[in-house]
Amino acid sequence: MLGKMNIEDYVENELLKVHVKPNSKKTEIIGYDSEKKILKVAISEPADKNKANLEVVKFFSKLLKKQVKIKSGLKSKEKTLILK
Repeated sequence: MLGKMNIEDYVENELLKVHVKPNSKKTEIIGYDSEKKILKVAISEPADKNKANLEVVKFFSKLLKKQVKIKSGLKSKEKTLILK
């Protein structure tokens, strides 16, 4: 985890880019790739039957207290989330 990070710092134009690592022990933010400008996230759910995507949306919705949807990357580890 990145200590006391403010996720809002990584949001640009209501978009947040994340790199998902499914099948992890727990769901948490594990780092930031400054080269790719992407937040790295461990997700406890498998990438099977959309489970990891649902967990990503649930996790960031709770964390940011905003409505979150996946804008792109439904079948990719790299996703762009849109925040409302």
